[in-house]
Amino acid sequence: MAKNGSENDKGKNMVRCGLIQTKNDVVSPSGGTNQKLLAEIKDSMLKKHIDYTKDAHDKGVQILCYQEIFNGPYFCAEQETCWYDSAEEIPDGPTIKKMQELAKKYKMVLVVPIYEKENTGVYYNTAAVIDADGQYLGKYRKNHIPHVAPGFWEKFYFKPGNLGYPVFQTAYATIGVYICYDRHFPEGARALGLNGAEIVFNPSATVAGLSEYLWKLEQPAHAAANGYFVGAINRVGTEAPWNIGEFYGSSYFCDPRGQIIACASRDKEELLVSDLNLDQIREVRNTWQFYRDRRPETYETLVKL
Repeated sequence: MAKNGSENDKGKNMVRCGLIQTKNDVVSPSGGTNQKLLAEIKDSMLKKHIDYTKDAHDKGVQILCYQEIFNGPYFCAEQETCWYDSAEEIPDGPTIKKMQELAKKYKMVLVVPIYEKENTGVYYNTAAVIDADGQYLGKYRKNHIPHVAPGFWEKFYFKPGNLGYPVFQTAYATIGVYICYDRHFPEGARALGLNGAEIVFNPSATVAGLSEYLWKLEQPAHAAANGYFVGAINRVGTEAPWNIGEFYGSSYFCDPRGQIIACASRDKEELLVSDLNLDQIREVRNTWQFYRDRRPETYETLVKL
């Protein structure tokens, strides 16, 4: 486990947060899936995350975020309707119900990204937010949906989000969620800050290559531009049979100055823990008055073009 901070650092405005980066151990031998294989994949990933969540509790974590579509592989590497069967209702599906039990048991806020079924044929890439008492607070649906090589065929699986950029007042902090490809769009990152987010979590599934250099560029820039903390999560390893590239881990936390304060390994499954001092948000915003000095009346072309 990677860790930043210590028990002595924890004050009333300190929040201990965690990120879990893992790999999928159950492979689809030739692509596609079936009910038996789906159950094996979900059971394997659920067990792994339950174990990591217990570890997080033992380390004093108060807010914990999982990776994008945490309970399965990144199946968007192919376009097969059989993966529609892996979608679940939120909050009434079995995975979120189980996560509510865990959150209540450990008095921990959980950010749980899964494949959501709203109705037959209507699916979203979604993260549910569960408070420390097990209460379901709401969800964020990924707004920006890619459809690009080498294997990010997400428009086949997900409708664009329709819930805007909500924030959630949890027991420990006000948090927002941005999912993977969203991070390339600063407009939503700004909206989360204006809506009151103190910490923004970005669960992802991204591989080495064209955008890797942006991984530690864009999100620290969002943090600095908006004066909040960011927790960025990526899975690790490669996933057969698609092998679209290496999921390079490197999950991290950065502070409101845009400085990375804790970073996980590139290739290991692990829990990353960091203590976030929420007082730093006021300190930074008192210096950099970006919200005061913004000129929304001059930005009309942004929504017209």
